[in-house]
Order: sequence, then C-alpha cells, then structure tokens
Amino acid sequence: MKKIAVLVSGGGTNLQALIDAQARGEIVNGEIAVVISSAPEAYALERAQHANIPSCVLARKDYSSSQSMTIALVNKLRELDIDLVVMAGFMTIVTKELFEVYNNAVINIHPALIPSFCGKGAYGLHVHEQALAYGVKVSGATVHFVTEECDSGPIILQKAVDVLLDDTPETLQRRIMERCEWKLLPQAVSLFCQDRLKVEGRTVQILP
Repeated sequence: MKKIAVLVSGGGTNLQALIDAQARGEIVNGEIAVVISSAPEAYALERAQHANIPSCVLARKDYSSSQSMTIALVNKLRELDIDLVVMAGFMTIVTKELFEVYNNAVINIHPALIPSFCGKGAYGLHVHEQALAYGVKVSGATVHFVTEECDSGPIILQKAVDVLLDDTPETLQRRIMERCEWKLLPQAVSLFCQDRLKVEGRTVQILP
C-alpha cells in the first residue's frame, strides 16, 4: 500500500475529490497518509480533520527561504515514509531538493491543457481569464509530474471541456473542476499507486 501526502494551501476541493475517491475504493493500492498545508488557515485542513486524516502545517513565513522550507518538507515526507506527493492547490514554490528525493513521484493538477495557459502567473482564475481572452473553443485540465520548471513535467492525463459563449472565468473554472480535475486527479493517483505509470523522456505510458 503506497502512502500519499497531499500538499494544500487553500480550500482543498481537489483534496476532497481524493478523499471521496478513496472512500469509494477508487484509489487502488494507495491511501492518503497526511495532508500538509503551507497556510495554517487553509480550509483543506478541516477537510482532512473531517476525514480523520493526519495533517500538519509548514508555513512558508516560518522559513528563511524556499529552499529551507523545501528541506523541512522533504524531512517530513521521509519521516512518514511517503511514496507519492500530490500538489492539490499548493501555492508555495519548492526547490530541487524535493525532486531529487521524489523523482517522478510528485504530481500536480493544472486547470488548462498544457502547454496552453501555464507557467509563471498561470494559476487559479488567471488561467481561465487567459483562456477566455485567447478565444479558445476547448479548455480542460492536465495531471503531470512536477519538475523544477513550472508546469513542464511529463503529462500523465488530460481531459477537455467545451468553452461556452457566455462563459466567465468563474463558470469555466467550475466546469473544469467538476468534469476534469475531480476525475483526473484520483485516476492518476490510483495509476501511480498500481505502478502503472512508466516515464520515458516526456512521455508517460499507462501500463495495462
């Protein structure tokens, strides 16, 4: 059974999707062992408490640099024998120390079809504002392995939805969360826990 750490900073809607999937038995050979927040006031911590999942806070303001915070995070993950790290709305910059220990074992969900509308400044509603401003006809979500370069790791899963004429950033965000993010992230986590993801360069092969 693989042990999963979920990193959060805010409301934790994707954490809730993972908790619900776990309750339904959809995360095969894996369990959420801890929720780690970079913000003590994050509502995601309440979600963890309601689900009886241990949690802790590693507040960025308590550390002198991103590197020192990352080292503390890695030490906590090692202490708990974590196998998979899931970034679910984690808004804190981490440094290479995490990826040196957890190579191809950190995943993130991004609310667009990478390589569109990603990278620096592309987070939260900003992503959907960019998509609408560009006039795309479809958008969606991407689950990918995390590397040092923002939103540039190998892609695991993607799912698209239509962009509607009367969409606002808020309505597009909601549709992508409900139809893409909340489905893709538990699916990717389960595939990892079953050892069904094989990374070759930029390509992630899903094994039978």
